[in-house]
Amino acid sequence: MSSILGRKSSVIGPLGEELTMENLPPTGTTRWVARRKAEVVAAVKGGLLSLDEVCDRYALTIEEFATWQRLFERSGLPGLRATRIQVYNQSYGRQAVARGKPGGGRLPASS
Repeated sequence: MSSILGRKSSVIGPLGEELTMENLPPTGTTRWVARRKAEVVAAVKGGLLSLDEVCDRYALTIEEFATWQRLFERSGLPGLRATRIQVYNQSYGRQAVARGKPGGGRLPASS
């Protein structure tokens, strides 16, 4: 569905539901459960919001959003769970090392 301004007025969410501007996570969201992250990724992918709009609306960095997008594409909703991110980073990091990428794509360990 398209709005008058050429922007889509709704897109299909990660669970098959209709997403609109009204039912996206509220501006200022700070508790990011996997479903909310996936909804934001779907909104950008479907053209409901641009990357810049999402970063401004939710105070995200481009890198943070790109991480969500990559994890969702690789592993679906389970990949976006905070408790699983380290497991997926380690798994995919090993694959990156095997391909000769320095650091394996993992984030540095916190001290």
